[in-house]
Formats: sequence, C-alpha cells, structure tokens
Amino acid sequence: MILVFGRTGQVATELRRLGDVTALGRGDADLENPQACADAIHQHRPDIVINAAAYTAVDRAEEDETRATLINGTAPAAMARACAQTGAALVHISTDYVFDGTGTVPFAPDAPTAPINVYGRSKLAGEAAIRAAGGPHAILRTSWVFSAHGTNFVKTMLRLGAERGRLSIVADQIGGPTSAAAIARTCLAVGQALRHAPEKSGTYHLSGAPNVSWADFARAIFDRAGLTPEVQDIPTSAYPTPAVRPLNSRLDNTSLTRTFGVPRPDWRADLDQVLRELAAH
Repeated sequence: MILVFGRTGQVATELRRLGDVTALGRGDADLENPQACADAIHQHRPDIVINAAAYTAVDRAEEDETRATLINGTAPAAMARACAQTGAALVHISTDYVFDGTGTVPFAPDAPTAPINVYGRSKLAGEAAIRAAGGPHAILRTSWVFSAHGTNFVKTMLRLGAERGRLSIVADQIGGPTSAAAIARTCLAVGQALRHAPEKSGTYHLSGAPNVSWADFARAIFDRAGLTPEVQDIPTSAYPTPAVRPLNSRLDNTSLTRTFGVPRPDWRADLDQVLRELAAH
C-alpha cells in the first residue's frame, strides 16, 4: 500500500493518476500538525510513504519562517520517525534551493548545502530530520516543476504570452525544468526499489534535460504553443523578489540513474505532453 501526503499539488495529482495510492489532503493529515502525519502512518501501515506536500511559496516564506519550517521541516521529521518505526520506505521530495547556486557545475547530491532563502533552509531541515530517523528513505531533490495543473511557470507563460506582445524574463538562472509526471513516476519506482533494497537509501537528484535559462524555457513554451511574444533577456538583479534565488540550479542526476535505472527525463517531451493536455481542456 502506498500512502501519499498531498492530494491536489502537482506531483500528488500525477501520483493519483499513475497508480493505486491513498492520498491524504489537508483535511486528512495537516502538515501543520506533525503528530497527525505520524498517526496517519501508524493507522494505514503503508509499505511506501511519499511526501508530496510542502510549503512552496518561496517569497511568502521570508515572512512566514515558522510555518514554512513546521510544514517543510517538523512534519517530515514526524513522518520519518513513524516510517522508521513501522518499516515503511519514505520518498521525500526536496529542492535545488538547498544549494547556494554559485558556479556553473551541476550540484551532486553530496555537494555542500548552503541555502540562501527561508524556503531552502526549511527544506534542508526536513532532509536532515529524515536522515536522522534512520529508516529506509530517498530524498529526491528536483527543480522547476511544471504540469497541466496547479500554478507553475508553464501555465503562467501561456497566459502572459497570449496577453502581451513582449515579456522580460530572467536569463541568468539556469536549471532543469522537471515535469510533475516524471517526478511521480520516479517516486513510485524508487519507493518500490527501497522496499526490497533499503541499502539504497540516500539523497538523489532528478531534473529535466537539457539545462536552460528561464528565458529560453519560455521561448520553448511559446514556440511549441504557437505564441509569438518577444522575449527580452534580463538579469535576476532587474527582477527583485523578497527571496533571493540561486543562479545555478543545475543538478547532477548520475547517481539516480546508476542506482535505480531512472533516466534523466527530457523536459521538451514532457512539455509537449502538458501542452496537449491543456489543449484538450
């Protein structure tokens, strides 16, 4: 039995599509009540737990650190302890924002972490607690998540691209766009593998290929969607936000592929699928 925390988020929605999972929404297990999360695991006694719920409002977190840390740090800690006690394998989704974003080399899973915003710090706290709990686990760091549902860059660009003739988009942040569908598939594959090989526990990276800037990602979206706005490259410094963003979000996927046989997904194929899905609605 597979228990998923999160019902309506991008990854949770894809997980519910893919397989026979029990997905818990806020009314079932609120991450602001970590004990409720632990109780749910003890009650359901799952083989695999996938935590697809998180506080993801990066800018709002700067003024809401207590709540962000409760949801992203304390709740996963409670889940991990319950999983260790019941023998369930835990797959936890984390983020490229645990790194400082310096340099141009893709970050390996064992690269030093140094988050530069509250969101990144809160996610790093969750990672540390999961490792400390000692049960079978995989921390799956990913980046630039998109899908046909929820709020994400692809859907925002489609709306703005239809409304405006010119858009200024950040061109000095580089990373790998990753579809929620690819993340969901990987969570299921890794969770099943951990059941039989708990020694594969650890931290892994999953991001789409090829690496690209936000501006070039936008151009690809417009090109595939038949939209024709002009895209002007701007530096991050020209678009100030409450939370500082890392410039280098490149992630090294090598160990995920080597350990679990999961190839790095091509975001272009996944983007085409998302656009087809949106066009059908």
